[in-house]
Amino acid sequence: MARSEGSAQNSALDESEANTVLFYPKLAASAAFKSLFREGMSLVEDTAAYLDGPGREESRNLPRATALAYATESMRLTTRLMQVASWLLLQRAVNEGELTPAQAQSEKHRVRLAEQNVACPAEMFEQLPETLRAFSAKSLRLQARVAHLDRALAEAEADAAPPAPRGAVAEQFERLQAAFAR
Repeated sequence: MARSEGSAQNSALDESEANTVLFYPKLAASAAFKSLFREGMSLVEDTAAYLDGPGREESRNLPRATALAYATESMRLTTRLMQVASWLLLQRAVNEGELTPAQAQSEKHRVRLAEQNVACPAEMFEQLPETLRAFSAKSLRLQARVAHLDRALAEAEADAAPPAPRGAVAEQFERLQAAFAR
C-alpha cells in the first residue's frame, strides 16, 4: 500500500513540476530586462565618453605607478562592459525574435561573464580618479546581476529540456550495478 501512495505522490510532484511557471525566462523578456538593457548600454556609453574625454586628461596628471594602474583598470573595465553588452544584445535579440535561443546559445561561448574584480590592489585602486572607481563599481554590480540572470536562465533551460534518452549500454550497466548491489 505504501508503494502505491509513494507512486501517487511522485506523479503528483511530476504533475506540479510540469505546471510550474518558469520565472526567469519571463523576466528576461520583461520590462525589468528592458530597464537592465538600457542601464547597461547607458553605462557603456557614459564610460566610453569618460575614458575618451575627462578620464584621458585625469590620467595624464597621475604619478607613473598610478597611471599604470589607471590604464590596467580602464582596460579591464572596458572588457567587462563589452562582455555585459554582448550578453544583453544577445538576450535582446532572442526576446525580439531575431535569434532563436539555440542560436544565441551557440554565440554565447564568446561572451565571458566570469567574475572579475578590480585590476589593482585596494590601496592603489583608492588612488585612481573617483569617476573611474565609480564606473568600475557600477560595472561590477551590473556584471553580477547579468551573470545571475544568465545562470538562472541556463538552469531554467536545463530544467525545461527533456531528459536525454538513455542508451541500451547505460541501461544494461545499471542492471548490472543493481544485480551486484544485492
